[in-house]
Amino acid sequence: MADHPRDAAESLDETELAIEGALRPTSLGEFVGQPKVRGQLQLLLDAARMQDRPADHILLAGPPGLGKTTLAMIVAHESGRPLRLSSGPAIQHAGDLAALLSSLTPGEVLFIDEIHRMARSAEEMLYLAMEDFRIDIMVGKGAGATSIPLDLAPFTLVGATTRSGLLPNPLRDRFGFTGHLEFYDEGDLERVIARSATVLGVELPNDSLSEIARRSRGTPRIANRLLRRVRDYALVHGGGQAASIQDVRAALELYDVDAIGLDRLDRAVLDALVRRFRGGPVGLSTLAVAVGEEAETVESVVEPFLVRIGFLGRTPRGRVAMPEAYAHLGVPHPDGAALFDDL
Repeated sequence: MADHPRDAAESLDETELAIEGALRPTSLGEFVGQPKVRGQLQLLLDAARMQDRPADHILLAGPPGLGKTTLAMIVAHESGRPLRLSSGPAIQHAGDLAALLSSLTPGEVLFIDEIHRMARSAEEMLYLAMEDFRIDIMVGKGAGATSIPLDLAPFTLVGATTRSGLLPNPLRDRFGFTGHLEFYDEGDLERVIARSATVLGVELPNDSLSEIARRSRGTPRIANRLLRRVRDYALVHGGGQAASIQDVRAALELYDVDAIGLDRLDRAVLDALVRRFRGGPVGLSTLAVAVGEEAETVESVVEPFLVRIGFLGRTPRGRVAMPEAYAHLGVPHPDGAALFDDL
C-alpha cells in the first residue's frame, strides 16, 4: 500500500530535521569560527566540569544565523546535561516561566532564544531564579495574597539575543559570561561550507566554495541555505552531486542572490532609496512602505548588512544611499556631498 500523503510529508520533515541536525557541530572543536568566544566557553565549561557543578549562566549576543543556538546545544552536550529549548515570545507570563523552571532537572541547560522578548513580569521572576535558584509563587489576590517560595534544581541558563541593548541591566548582570558573536570572514565560511558539503554529499571544487562564501553575507546559516539550493540545482540540472562554479552561479542567479549576496529585498530597498528618493535622506517607515515591507523587517533584516558593507547610512534625518550603492546599481552618483554631512 502506498504511503498516506500526511505520512510521506512527516517522513520528509523528519529527514530535513535530521539533515539540519547533522549540519550542526556537536563540540567546540568542530565549531568553525568565533575563536575568542569558543576559547572563553571552553574555559567556563572545563572549570564547571572540574568542580562538578552546573556552568555559569551564559548570554550569547549577535546577529541572526551566527551559531547561538548551536553553541547552546554544544554547552549541553559538552556538559553531559540535558537541554531544554524555549523562546522569549513563548514566555509571556510569569506563570509560563514558573512552569518551565519548576520542571527542570538538576544541572539541566535551559536555552531561551530571543530572551529580550520575554514579558517583563517573567524577567523579574528570572532574576531570583538565576541568582538563588528559587522563585516566589503568588497565591491569591489583593490583601489576602501570599508569596510561597519554591526551590529550583540548579540549572544553567543560556540566553540568546540579537538585540542585547533591550535587555534590562539587572538581567544582563546576572549572566556569568557574555559572548559577542561576530560576522564570519570568507575563509571561515569556506570551512563551514566544506563541512556541510561533506555531510550533504556534495562535491564542491575550491572556486565553488569561494563563490558561495562570497555571497553568504558573513553568516553560516545563509551559507548552508545557499549550499542546499546549489545542491538541488546540481542534482536537477547536472544529474549528479558535483557542483561546478557554473552550477553555483546559475543556482544563485535563479534565487536572486547577486555577486555580493544581496537578495531581492536588499536591492529593492537600495533601488527605492536611489531612484525614488534620490539618495535620501528618507525615514525608515516611508522606505518600508515603498518596498512593501514592515519597517521592523527593513531595520532588522536588510539594514545591518547594507550598513556593514557601506551601501547605506543612517543619519538624524533618515536613511541615505552611499556612493557604493550607486555604483552597485549602475546609477550615476549625483553631487550629493550634503547628504552625508550628518554621518
